[in-house]
Amino acid sequence: MTNPDGLHLTASQLIGNPPAEYPQIAAELLAMADADEQMRTRFLIGTATWDAEIDRVNTARLKNIIAEIGWPTVSKVGVEASSAAWLLAQHAADDLDFMTCCLGMMKEAGPGEVKLSNIALLDDRVRIIQGQPQVYGTQFCEKGAGHEPFPIEDPESVDERRAAVGLDTLEENVARVREMYQGGGR
Repeated sequence: MTNPDGLHLTASQLIGNPPAEYPQIAAELLAMADADEQMRTRFLIGTATWDAEIDRVNTARLKNIIAEIGWPTVSKVGVEASSAAWLLAQHAADDLDFMTCCLGMMKEAGPGEVKLSNIALLDDRVRIIQGQPQVYGTQFCEKGAGHEPFPIEDPESVDERRAAVGLDTLEENVARVREMYQGGGR
């Protein structure tokens, strides 16, 4: 069974989410992702400058966490903290090898352990950095006065691939991204 977040749920997860195996790491991942998002939000609305140090510190700490417990899966840290780990990996763009390693660990995680949409987002990010077309159409670039998706491999069936991982249509995503950046944000 798949939930609206694109997670394939196991029988034990349908009964109820057991407590995270590493609650302190879960709390730390959530705090790191919160700091990451706050910095990006302040930058987008123009109230702060970009702080690349946040990404560097978060990437270093995520590497240590992975060395300690492996990829922070749902059963290890819970759904929200597992998504927080993905977000931190997604923003480690200065370390493509690390991002690629994270993507591999996420793909190898068992059913229900990582949101499929997070795998799709990181897969597209890695492919764009490598100069390849993206698969799911999740990554955008500034074009003229707006934002457009980077080139997409087999664009005719992108919505099928997106649906398979719990993402909305490309058209809906394009509209959301354009609305988000309409106010002059980066």
